[in-house]
Amino acid sequence: MGLVPRIAICPGSYDPVTRGHLDVIERAAALMDEVVAAVLWNPDKTGTFPVEQRIAFIENATGHLANVRVEAYAGRLLVDVAQEIGANVIIKGLRGETDYAYEEPMALMNRHLTGIETIFLPGDPSLVSVSSSLIKQVASLGGDVTGLVPDEVRDALGGA
Repeated sequence: MGLVPRIAICPGSYDPVTRGHLDVIERAAALMDEVVAAVLWNPDKTGTFPVEQRIAFIENATGHLANVRVEAYAGRLLVDVAQEIGANVIIKGLRGETDYAYEEPMALMNRHLTGIETIFLPGDPSLVSVSSSLIKQVASLGGDVTGLVPDEVRDALGGA
């Protein structure tokens, strides 16, 4: 009997993807057989970037990782998506205590609903202050977000 492939789901809105998100995806890819970067979005909300563009940004930034794929899911529970793709685990990055306080109840509920475990990866210390919302704010006011997001995201935001 063969081993069950280790499949992880790395969920997020990725609006836009940041170097912090990519750090977590890359580290997850080193630990797992397959990683699905799941772009979860609410069809009732308008994001900064269309879902298709978010997918392209992530695919372009992770193209060197053969075991990473990007998929989009709208209006669904994360655990339902995880079951659909056969994920064994959810992997989330944490920037600090505030992220943990927000993520822990969701991890416990996800385990309650389906038994799936969540693994938390601590964020790269050089990127812990980076969030999609802060990136958008800084770029909208003409700030330089070089090095905090992929260059194509920076260019699309006008934050160069």
